[in-house]
Amino acid sequence: MHNTTDCCTISGPFHVLRGLQINMTDFSSLGLCEPLLQAVAEQGYKKASPIQAKAIPMVLTGRDVMASAQTGTGKTAGFTLPLLHRLSEMRTLKNHPVRALILVPTRELAVQVGESVIRYGSNLSLRSAVAYGGVDIEPQITTLQEGADVLTATPGRLLDLIRKQHLTLDHLKILVLDEADRMLDLGFKAELDQILEVLPVRRQNLLFSATFSKEIKALAHEFQRHPVKIEVETPNSAANTVKQSVYPVDQHDKPEILSYIIEGGKWEQVLVFVRTKKAAEKVADLLSDEGISATALHSDKSQHARSRTLVEFQAGAYRILVATDVASRGLDMDQLPLVVNYDLPKVPQDYVHRIGRTGRAGSPGRAISLMNPEEKKQLEAIRKLIKKPLKVEPVPYFEDGVNVTLNDAPTKKPGKPRSTSGQPGKKPAGNKKRPAFKSRSGNPGKKPAQSGRSGKGRR
Repeated sequence: MHNTTDCCTISGPFHVLRGLQINMTDFSSLGLCEPLLQAVAEQGYKKASPIQAKAIPMVLTGRDVMASAQTGTGKTAGFTLPLLHRLSEMRTLKNHPVRALILVPTRELAVQVGESVIRYGSNLSLRSAVAYGGVDIEPQITTLQEGADVLTATPGRLLDLIRKQHLTLDHLKILVLDEADRMLDLGFKAELDQILEVLPVRRQNLLFSATFSKEIKALAHEFQRHPVKIEVETPNSAANTVKQSVYPVDQHDKPEILSYIIEGGKWEQVLVFVRTKKAAEKVADLLSDEGISATALHSDKSQHARSRTLVEFQAGAYRILVATDVASRGLDMDQLPLVVNYDLPKVPQDYVHRIGRTGRAGSPGRAISLMNPEEKKQLEAIRKLIKKPLKVEPVPYFEDGVNVTLNDAPTKKPGKPRSTSGQPGKKPAGNKKRPAFKSRSGNPGKKPAQSGRSGKGRR
């Protein structure tokens, strides 16, 4: 393994490369080959994001890179484009053995990154494959036997392929650890050590992480040699485009407040994070019972079911996706308006990953956290990590579709809020008034207008 003895840190909008100061804004100025520039243009991109502007030129030099970038900042292209460029300049080998390996923590992220490789490499004569668990291994073996210059894989499935002698990595030139912090959070350190032991010593190593914890720095020290350290924002911070709020709510009131926020703000697409698989199913059922189309996503579902759920949510079949953290790295949507932390995460880094689902690619985003009194310690840990105060404020009151206290809700006129507490007309914390309505318990009251999608909305 390689040892890190020093780092070169890059910051700011300019980087000195081979003695020239280059304004890294247009993709055409980053040194990428024409087929890649054409593929980027076909995707509708003209300007490089900060992480792309800084990472791409350095990866092209062959240096090891350690980069901190939030989800939604374009970091996947930040390593995929230069990786493909470097492979295109190498001599094509017979049978197309794996020369670039991208390790990711989850199946959903493997699919997402694999699709990016295909899109950006569409004009190159390179082959790619994706390997992850939870599905039949045989089709993946067949694809690898046909040849794959680039392999995107989860650690467990990669080791399965190696142990069963369906894959060798003797020709590997580039290793990428994407979402490295999440890999450590999920307990993949032992698997990573085993994988690193079988890789060629001479290779380029790229590490991308949303956070720079002590564990991440230790991991980089184990396998990188004199890496260039790239930071586009303060490490462990959330994207500046995301407006964050914390509302104090008793745990038993959370279903009602969640429904109230969704209906009062007339949010049409919301990702809700909960702590457990049981809670994901329960909250999705409660929302569905209120006429708000919702579905759950968690690790007990098969890979096929999870993939289908993500596709349906992205297509608008459901307004609400209630998920455990398994989804926080696999959902890739340019315009997800709102993320709600129904439960604050126990690991503060997960907060950064969760709200990274909104405010992507420079678009404005919204993140709301519902905090019960027992979750104050989690809030303090999050504040310490992201170095922001995260002010606790009263639950807003919606009037004619406008958030009176925050003035940032959609302007569509909402239906009146509905209850999930079983108590008619119960006021959320911090509100002076709220219309009465009929709750699930059957208590009388004025029933609000139904949302745009009816029925339970779950399959």
